[in-house]
Amino acid sequence: MKTILVDAVDCFVIEEEGIYKPMHDLLEQYPSRKIILTGADDNQMDEFGLRNMPYELFTLKHNPEKTDPEYYKKMLEHYDLRPEEVIYFEHNLKAVESAQSVGIKTYYYDFDKKDLKALKRFLEKDISQ
Repeated sequence: MKTILVDAVDCFVIEEEGIYKPMHDLLEQYPSRKIILTGADDNQMDEFGLRNMPYELFTLKHNPEKTDPEYYKKMLEHYDLRPEEVIYFEHNLKAVESAQSVGIKTYYYDFDKKDLKALKRFLEKDISQ
């Protein structure tokens, strides 16, 4: 079963509200390991409430940004994962393209639509492949 990589702010966490409970409930349906990805620095960790997440959290504190493929290479190396062992959803199109460029199966999650049914279809289709 693949590890699920979860975009933090404007996906899993809604600014000034906290964890987006419907998404958390969806992710809890899967026994897979989950890792929240962010670029947040120390101040932003507090600002966005990222200190006490229910899953592991990975950040490079904007060095580099998630729009840089090096971010994903470093994350994979840090966790000793290969691109084919993970699936990812992200709200930033440039970050989606960046992750895809290193071989990570990535889904663009439209934060405004909050289409959890489409996200569930993506997870169901790719989690066990």
